[in-house]
Amino acid sequence: MCLTGRVKFYIQENGFDGEWMIRRILDNSEYRRVLDNIVSLTGIQMVQYLLPLVTFPYLTRVLGPANFGKVAFAVAFITYFQLLTDYGFNLSATREISINREDPRKVSCIYSSVMVTKTILMCITFILMLIVVLSIGRFRSDLLLYLFTYGLVLGNLLFPVWFFQGVERMRYISILRIVSSLIYTALIFIVVRSPSDYLYVPLLTSAGYIAVGVYSQRIVTREFDVKFTLPGISDIRRQLEEGWHLFISTLAISLYTTSNRFILGLLTGPAVVGYYAVAEDITKALQGLVSPISQAIYPYFAKVHSEDKKRARLELRKMLLIMGVLTFIASLVIALLAPLIVGILAGPKYAESIHLLQILVFIIFAVGVNNILGIQGLVSFGYKEKFTWIVLVAGVLHLALLVGLVFLIGSTGAAIAVVLTEIVIGVIEYIILRRMGIL
Repeated sequence: MCLTGRVKFYIQENGFDGEWMIRRILDNSEYRRVLDNIVSLTGIQMVQYLLPLVTFPYLTRVLGPANFGKVAFAVAFITYFQLLTDYGFNLSATREISINREDPRKVSCIYSSVMVTKTILMCITFILMLIVVLSIGRFRSDLLLYLFTYGLVLGNLLFPVWFFQGVERMRYISILRIVSSLIYTALIFIVVRSPSDYLYVPLLTSAGYIAVGVYSQRIVTREFDVKFTLPGISDIRRQLEEGWHLFISTLAISLYTTSNRFILGLLTGPAVVGYYAVAEDITKALQGLVSPISQAIYPYFAKVHSEDKKRARLELRKMLLIMGVLTFIASLVIALLAPLIVGILAGPKYAESIHLLQILVFIIFAVGVNNILGIQGLVSFGYKEKFTWIVLVAGVLHLALLVGLVFLIGSTGAAIAVVLTEIVIGVIEYIILRRMGIL
């Protein structure tokens, strides 16, 4: 009996009405909104990570490992300043908007205070970036590269993803990201023709982010009737306090994500960064298909937890099992197909990236599980401090491990270090949740 026949037989024998179940889910406004958000965020991630894979084979071949590595190093460097500007608002502000979304005045107040706070932080980080770049000869020679890449920080400031997630209207994000990515993809093929054109890559990327950000501001004010009000010092201070623990944890997480390329660039050279970046970019593209689930259920989880803690625990266990099984199988399959994937996407010059991808791909499993345990588990249940300390300690340990392993075995050490760190974090989070009686 074929699979379809076995399923039909099971349904007939057990009286399972699949149509009734689907109808029940769609009739529930909360589940329907979460489903809509998952679909929208999946669309965003597919565009954000998979569409660049259309340009990826082109850029790796045209730019070569050295210039591709230069661009990757610049992005890793500027990401630190983006993290400082984002602070912890992508989670703390999302939660605040989600809880208060029925109160337009409160939403406007939150939105205004977050945007002003982020603008102040961006101005500070821009000055810091200039000081670093102009003070170090190696950086100063690529000043334009870093200035063009810094446009990503401005674009992220203008595009309030946290707001759209908070009001659970991710469709807007999806549409804007898709349009900008399509334009960027077309321009890459038109403008970038030789290795010396590598500066156009960050310039076009930043221009797309900024354009989307400007238009999204119009949507926020017109579609959601958000009124901008100048916040007081107390409002700004409160936002900084609310996002502090999440900011520290995000900064710590960057020590075992962004720091890999940065440390490799400092200790080795652009070509080595290029090989590593290829493996990491492929991993992130595939990982991007998983993260929409976690992003979409976070505001839902925050709301469920505030209403029914017992139900939240049951939902957490269910999601952990599903996420764990799916991501492990996906990681294993991709590891086996690594030679084929690298060959198609990057070409024969990047053979060094194959074994790196076979290691890094298990981040998909580790991060998928860790997000459920950390964000949906510890943070949603009010243990932000524990979550912060876990990733902070892990980040510091990873940095020491990373430097040591890179000295010993180069880029392979960087890949091993990040996977080991993620696994350790997951184990600690699981133990804490078990002891707290949440799992």
